[in-house]
Amino acid sequence: MDMNKKLYRSSTDTMLCGVCGGIGEYFGIDPTLIRIVWALTVCSGPGILGYLLAAIIIPQNPDRNF
Repeated sequence: MDMNKKLYRSSTDTMLCGVCGGIGEYFGIDPTLIRIVWALTVCSGPGILGYLLAAIIIPQNPDRNF
């Protein structure tokens, strides 16, 4: 794994804030799978708070293309 790799919110693969897209890019996993897992977590309770915290804590990707 690249030691200089950083976790960012995705600016290209977003549904809400780009958290799942960023996690998918970081780990090389399809963001849809992460969204499904997150949706299941939301149904059990702590997922909404976890997503909001991740959206606040994880920075936006500085290589954004507008």
